[in-house]
Amino acid sequence: MFYTWLIIILILSIIEISTTNLVCIWFVLSGLLSLGVSFLTDNVFLQFFIFVFFGIIFMLLTKPLLKKIKNKESTKTNFDRIIGMKGLVKETIPKDGFGVVKVDGKLWTSYANEKIEEGTYVKILKINSVKLEVEKWKE
Repeated sequence: MFYTWLIIILILSIIEISTTNLVCIWFVLSGLLSLGVSFLTDNVFLQFFIFVFFGIIFMLLTKPLLKKIKNKESTKTNFDRIIGMKGLVKETIPKDGFGVVKVDGKLWTSYANEKIEEGTYVKILKINSVKLEVEKWKE
């Protein structure tokens, strides 16, 4: 069974190296554990159980940590940086329609949950495609 685990580890390692995301690193590690167990026992069921069990455990333990690390490394693009900024309504935004807001020197098609008159300052909540969701600015 030693060679079987060695082949599984090599195949999973090649898959992991050929992708940009962590896809099966957890099962490479659990395969190494199963390889070690294959020296101690010939029980294939036990080896397979260790492979699956520890692969899932490793995944559950490291996924949340990796998400935190990945989210910290994200950098805002030029579009993202306007979220939270103050904008000026240049064309009235009807309740169920679109208006125009000037923010950071650019005009954007915008929408809101309420009617917002021209000349009112708004806060940029999010970008939805090429439109801004806004709300009245609260001082």
